[in-house]
Amino acid sequence: MEKLVQKFYEKYASVDTEIIRDIMNEIDWSNRIIGIKGSRGVGKTTLVLQYIKQNFAPDRNVLYVSLDNLYFSDNTLYDLADVFHKKGGKLLVIDEVHKYANWTTEIKNIYDDLPGLKIIFTGSSLLHLRQTKADLSRRAVMYEMPGLSFREYLHFQTNFRFPVLTLEEIMNNHIQLSVGIIKKVKPLAFFGDYLNYGYYPFFKENLASFHQKLSEIILTVLEVDIPQFALIQTANIVYLKRLLRIISSSVPFKPNMNGLSSRTGISLNTMKTYIGLLKDAQLLQLLYMPEKGINSLNKPEKIYLNNSNLMYNQGEENVNIGNIRETFFFNQVNVKYEINASADADFLVADKFTFETGGKNKQTRQIKDVPDSFVVKDNIEIGSGNVIPLWMFGFLY
Repeated sequence: MEKLVQKFYEKYASVDTEIIRDIMNEIDWSNRIIGIKGSRGVGKTTLVLQYIKQNFAPDRNVLYVSLDNLYFSDNTLYDLADVFHKKGGKLLVIDEVHKYANWTTEIKNIYDDLPGLKIIFTGSSLLHLRQTKADLSRRAVMYEMPGLSFREYLHFQTNFRFPVLTLEEIMNNHIQLSVGIIKKVKPLAFFGDYLNYGYYPFFKENLASFHQKLSEIILTVLEVDIPQFALIQTANIVYLKRLLRIISSSVPFKPNMNGLSSRTGISLNTMKTYIGLLKDAQLLQLLYMPEKGINSLNKPEKIYLNNSNLMYNQGEENVNIGNIRETFFFNQVNVKYEINASADADFLVADKFTFETGGKNKQTRQIKDVPDSFVVKDNIEIGSGNVIPLWMFGFLY
């Protein structure tokens, strides 16, 4: 256990608290058991270490451990928590819980048996697939952590801290808001880089190796995370890779399930399961018509990669700019608002507002007779009327 404490102190000393993401203030840290899930690389470990450093001295009241540590090959999480609690421990922060086979049961037992101990844990966005086995969902307050918004990326790059905007503020006051932002920073000077590598905070570590690291993350999700949670045979991972590659090269992908089944060699029923798993792992986004809904057995209207960084990583030189724009809009808006496919344009948001995306020469005639409709244009700093700059939708969280 002393080696775990020493490792924690090393991480405590090295974590940077200069820039802290806004989700820090959205989490109710007073809850006794908190779960933070999200895709690999979005910064969950950094967030919990920053929380510790802001609120605790490096003493015996708090302990951070990662369950991928070799210590847990010979020791149980429950026994560690029990010893820590008996020595006066108050907060146990558990990282990478998905690396530990019986994490749900043991955290439940820790919660029930050690009432003086507070627990924060982080793990894969796939956690929900097993979480309910030990009724942990009734005990833990769960939070989903997305990657960086464009607003947050600007903060990382310029140190300007812009406020989060609501969709209503953008629709009703986008001209004045754009002018205020442009006085401080030129958003288009940063937007292309954000689309390429700004969604994952680890771009700050080494930009030259960013896409190599992202490729490794994708492979780990496909080869380790998904099989672990969904019990997929190793031999079938090649089908997941093939499916992701086909979707990556589409403009955007409107699924023909029978055709896709033929191209990948995956049966129709298995295909639906695999697409759902890739979505749960935050590699895909699925866009449905409003009446179908996310839990429907019907096929999605369109399938996108989760974010534009994945598109540049998987598509290489074949990235379609129209698909990039739609992917960015979907990814940023979907964090706070319900978003569906529109019969009249690209997207229907909050079951009321219609949005059509395009370049700076995009015309408005397609939606001229559609109420509450807007054209979202790339490569413009300031809009007019119902024409809004695409980059502004990166300020929604």
